[in-house]
Amino acid sequence: MAASTTGSVVKGMVWMLILSVLLFWLPVAGPLVAGFVGGRKSGGVGNAILAALLPGILLGLARRFSSFSFRRSSAQSRLQAS
Repeated sequence: MAASTTGSVVKGMVWMLILSVLLFWLPVAGPLVAGFVGGRKSGGVGNAILAALLPGILLGLARRFSSFSFRRSSAQSRLQAS
């Protein structure tokens, strides 16, 4: 019986997130189990790598763009206050 290779990157990301939160108290085994299960749920090696890296990239971009808007708005308020 062959294993199905259908999977979803989003499913893998969700499984990794949930298991990482639940198993945070296991220093090595927690992330290992989360990565293994999330990789299996995502369907393949490429999808597993994408599921592991995509949340960090998206969070980094969101933080970067939010800091630009914060700097711009605080600079504008300082100019208006003078």
